Amino acid sequence: MVTTYDKLAGAHKYLVGFARCSAVYYVMASFDELRAFLKLDRASSKRGGFAKIRVRVSSTQAAQLVYTGKAVKLCDESELNAESKYNKGENFERIVTEKLTGELWTKDSVPFYVKGDITLNGEEVQIKLDGAELTNEKTLARTMEILANA
Repeated sequence: MVTTYDKLAGAHKYLVGFARCSAVYYVMASFDELRAFLKLDRASSKRGGFAKIRVRVSSTQAAQLVYTGKAVKLCDESELNAESKYNKGENFERIVTEKLTGELWTKDSVPFYVKGDITLNGEEVQIKLDGAELTNEKTLARTMEILANA
């Protein structure tokens, strides 16, 4: 699933966010670096029980990233709940977009295989907060079908 996702993705840079000590940090990662944060998960049996890949930054990884200076502080953790109309992941994407690009964020539904969430230094970047789903079996199957019929 991970290899298929990488081949289909419109972005090959990832901005991964995580909370630590009441602050939100982020790291930029290539897909190979992102693999260290990926965990296999399953949807509930009520939802089909299909496999999915989640972004998970362990507390050890988070501590090491902050300690070594590889992680950059973005905001206070309380800001992830500031705009109650959106969930934490959407608020994270909004904060990243507005702080790093200077552009006003608007919620969209552009598929992952078209482009990233933002463009930084001419590169498409996908934004993921700790705990976010990267992809799942159903999405990959649907994407391959769409691309095959395009």
